[in-house]
Amino acid sequence: MSDIQPTTYLSEEECWERLRGTEFGRLAYHLADEVHIAPINYAVDGQTLVFRTAEGSKLLGVVMNTDVAFEIDEVDEEAELAWSVIARGAARILEGQEARDADNLRLRPWVDTRKFNVVSIAVSELSGRQFHLARPWRHMLPVEEPEPLTEVPD
Repeated sequence: MSDIQPTTYLSEEECWERLRGTEFGRLAYHLADEVHIAPINYAVDGQTLVFRTAEGSKLLGVVMNTDVAFEIDEVDEEAELAWSVIARGAARILEGQEARDADNLRLRPWVDTRKFNVVSIAVSELSGRQFHLARPWRHMLPVEEPEPLTEVPD
């Protein structure tokens, strides 16, 4: 048995570092009596997360219920590590100068669609974990066979 802890908790600063270091995550929001989850690209502005969205279910969801959750994660296959950060907070639509200030953030849409609405999430809870992956089943994964060499005629 290893001395490595399988799960370690990330500090609040470590969580913010990871949030600042990525730009793609998942937003969970309420819409009527259902919970939805959608991928978004985002930027960090101080202690808030900012994203753009078009008219649709995400925008309607945050207008109807500001309570949201946001998650990012990563798996490092070589190091056999994974981590996850979850933020909870209140979403609100930015208007006027606040919305224009979003143009100065590292907020780059991945999909070429028009997204005029800027939403900010004031983070009230932040938690993160890092996992050392044991994956005892790895020996059962198929091994890729190398391509056979073919002889070239003289």
